[in-house]
Amino acid sequence: MADAPVPIAQRRLMDVKLGELPNWAATRDFTPNGILSAVRRGHDRFYNKYINVKRGGIGGVAMLLTGYVVLSYIWEYDHIKHDRWRKYH
Repeated sequence: MADAPVPIAQRRLMDVKLGELPNWAATRDFTPNGILSAVRRGHDRFYNKYINVKRGGIGGVAMLLTGYVVLSYIWEYDHIKHDRWRKYH
């Protein structure tokens, strides 16, 4: 049996159709306290999805090492560029 339709005020932004967007935005709480709670919810979702994982793997370490290599290359690029054009004879 089909689920009951969810009221527009309880839907996430990604679940709202383009025509329903003004009605959805009108139900949002734009007070400073409402904005602060929305930012807090977003931070909690990000933290639980990417930081507070139950099983860690090699992916996080690989991203960290890749970032370190890229930053090191960017910092030393000027020196590497000068070495490349030098002529030894």
